[in-house]
Amino acid sequence: SQAVLVMALVVLGSFVLIKLAPGDLVDVLSGNADMTAEQMAALRERYGLDQPAWVQLWRYLSNLARFDLGFSPLNNAPVLDVILSRWPVTAILVVASVTISMLVGTLLGVVAARNAGRPLDLAVSMLILLFYATPSFIIAILFILVFAVYLGAMPIAGFATVGSRLTGFAYALDVAKHLAMPVMALCTFYIAIYGRIGRAAMLEVLNLDYVRTARAKGLTERRVIYVHALRNAMLPLVTMAGLQVSALVGGAVLVETIFGLPGMGRTAFDAVFERDTNLLLGVLFVSSLSVVVVNFLIDMIYMLLDPRVELA
Repeated sequence: SQAVLVMALVVLGSFVLIKLAPGDLVDVLSGNADMTAEQMAALRERYGLDQPAWVQLWRYLSNLARFDLGFSPLNNAPVLDVILSRWPVTAILVVASVTISMLVGTLLGVVAARNAGRPLDLAVSMLILLFYATPSFIIAILFILVFAVYLGAMPIAGFATVGSRLTGFAYALDVAKHLAMPVMALCTFYIAIYGRIGRAAMLEVLNLDYVRTARAKGLTERRVIYVHALRNAMLPLVTMAGLQVSALVGGAVLVETIFGLPGMGRTAFDAVFERDTNLLLGVLFVSSLSVVVVNFLIDMIYMLLDPRVELA
């Protein structure tokens, strides 16, 4: 019920905010070509922009109930087709970024906690602080300069090599090369977040009674850390994963723009400037729906890690 309410608020809020913005698609089209007032009126009638806002909202909701997201004049294609062609790019970026940042950040946090107060802890903490303080777009530019310009080891932009006609493993490897720098640019900040949260959580868990009992039984330190302590320390990290997915789904536009990736963020960016209302509403709806689904999955993972947790 909460998810339905959230989606309803997102749909209504998105529509109202977009309609409050000045200008529309016809204004953009008329700026790119000489149009008479009659031609502009005809276009507004064609796209339903001449109707009152409540009529446009009713049509939008009626179409949305059939999962019809409308037509995108910007791409001359149905909005759903445009989103289905762009969504995999953002999905791969988000999944790879969350996975890598969580694994690396958690490992750094565990290493720092196991060596609390020692030089290794200080070194890891300084690395985490460096990652935390450096904006992702700066890291993206540095990666391009080092790995693409100077070393020539990575492609600068795009999702895959145009016209390569690669298939199977060769195509997957080509895509991996194109996405390596964007993923790492998105990862660095969150590696720092996971590292800081992981270190604090591990230090707290390592002082609990059940950990002392495990050590008193003669278990190895590795087993105590990775089997007994890490499971409870993962709870705040899983929460952070849900927040990271929410942030990346809507905030990957900068990295997608820098690396020329045809993802959801770049699509929304173009839709805003071209006043393609249907496309922008479709991107916001699908992105919000994805975040709601991910947060439900996070709750399920919570239940697996801690059986005391119940879904509301």
